[in-house]
Amino acid sequence: MTIDVLFSKIHRVTVTGAELNYIGSITVDSVLLKAAKLIDGQKVSIVNINNGERFDTYIIPGKENSGEIKLNGPAARLAEKGDVIIIISYAAMTPEEAKKHEPTIVFPDENTNRLN
Repeated sequence: MTIDVLFSKIHRVTVTGAELNYIGSITVDSVLLKAAKLIDGQKVSIVNINNGERFDTYIIPGKENSGEIKLNGPAARLAEKGDVIIIISYAAMTPEEAKKHEPTIVFPDENTNRLN
């Protein structure tokens, strides 16, 4: 048996753009992805602090050190430029693995979306 456990989180970043006419996904500054141990195409959950929306999508790497956090496709209707979001990933683990696991939590500057 496995359970879904918090794997990593990018805590409180600001949406820099939204592109409705796109297939779908969230574009995230590659530096943040590396820091949070996330990869291209990985499923993530998004929590919008401003409006309470919660949804799942997948990651597309953005330009390094750009601060880019862009919602694409239908997700663009669930957050606006300037909204603050949390990006969360989970991993399936056995209960024994989960007890030993330490999630990675990244705290970027909320105004620039960059690491200090």
